Amino acid sequence: MSHTIENVSDNLIKITVVVPKEKVVAAMHVAAEELSRVMNIPGFRPGAASYDVVKQRVGEMKILEEATEELIRASLAAALLEEDLDIVGAPHFAMDVMIPGEDLIYSAEVALMPKVKKLADYKLLSIEKKPTEPTQEMIDTAKKDLARMQTKETRAGAGSKLTEGNKAVVNLTMKKEGVVLEGGESQNHGVYTNEPHYIDGFVTQILGLAEGDEKTFTLKFPKDHYQKHLADHDIDFTVRLNEIFTIETPEIDDEFAKRLGLENAANLEEKLKENLAGENVVEERRRQERECLDLLAKKSEFDTIPEVLVNQELERMLRELEHSVGENGMELKDYLKSVGKTIAETKLDFAPTAITRVKVALLIREIGKKENISVDSAKVDAELDIIADRLGENNEHRAKVYEPEYRDFVESQMRNRAVVDHIMGVMVK
Repeated sequence: MSHTIENVSDNLIKITVVVPKEKVVAAMHVAAEELSRVMNIPGFRPGAASYDVVKQRVGEMKILEEATEELIRASLAAALLEEDLDIVGAPHFAMDVMIPGEDLIYSAEVALMPKVKKLADYKLLSIEKKPTEPTQEMIDTAKKDLARMQTKETRAGAGSKLTEGNKAVVNLTMKKEGVVLEGGESQNHGVYTNEPHYIDGFVTQILGLAEGDEKTFTLKFPKDHYQKHLADHDIDFTVRLNEIFTIETPEIDDEFAKRLGLENAANLEEKLKENLAGENVVEERRRQERECLDLLAKKSEFDTIPEVLVNQELERMLRELEHSVGENGMELKDYLKSVGKTIAETKLDFAPTAITRVKVALLIREIGKKENISVDSAKVDAELDIIADRLGENNEHRAKVYEPEYRDFVESQMRNRAVVDHIMGVMVK
């Protein structure tokens, strides 16, 4: 078997492989034997028909087609191993010569795994830690959120008018240039007039209305609104006020704390402070990791990133987005409609981040090799045990946890985490 290689473009090569006819003939006999096992050939037991009988039955070209897949798989793997090539994505094949009993000649275009051309000296790079101690403002906000969860709503008396601090239940219609917006109609929608997240001017327009009143008005959406097709546009609102509720928010005092199972208000504040500090530590760790890796990617140099790797990362990011919106009870298509984006536009928005994520993966791989970072086998075993324990008594699923392929995956994840820990240990000051 022989092969030649030529460069097609950056990180894309064409490898042409010649499989000698002796190997082709041998593979065709193996394929014919396999065909005889699965075919119903009168007068022969499964697998007992000779090559000539199978050839007469299906033709030599059919036999060669059956043999070709294994010939290509084995010969291409051998060529890539001999050349020490690390490829990504599926090769694109072209058959040059495919004749029974002759040399098999084919070519395959393959994308090469890009390399880190110049690894930035991360020992000279740094990011600063930020404090994780919660501020009094954070604690006060958490208290307000707790109090809001315990609010009591009471129907306002007849003839009441909506005032700030009330809850309004409204029927709402939004139009742009006379056309109702998609998702722009809502029945019995709750509006809390003391909350700040409504379009500027909306609450002001409905204050003073009584139950049964209807009002139409126009507001301009903010220039930076997340729904790009609405940003900086005049939108017509029609609001019918159905009900008014007064809101009673409890005081954060000792009695409130006791209802939550705590001793007093001071103890409640201490618990909030402790929980917020824990959340801040986790968030700060995420920020440090993100900034370390992004800075390292920015300062390093890479081969051209193959399109296939970027597309793989884009698909992964879309799945992450779908999972995220799904947790909020939405489908991806509905979310995209709400923000006025198509799949293609979303991928375009994601592209810079996808490229950075690919670069980060290459950096983790490169630094892991350079620093000879590995994971102790006993730690991998312990992690697999933890995962298996989470599955309870499901023996079938527990068994899969210990299969070699899954073990390799877990070990790879743990090694990547160890590399990131090493990078952060050096860069975070």
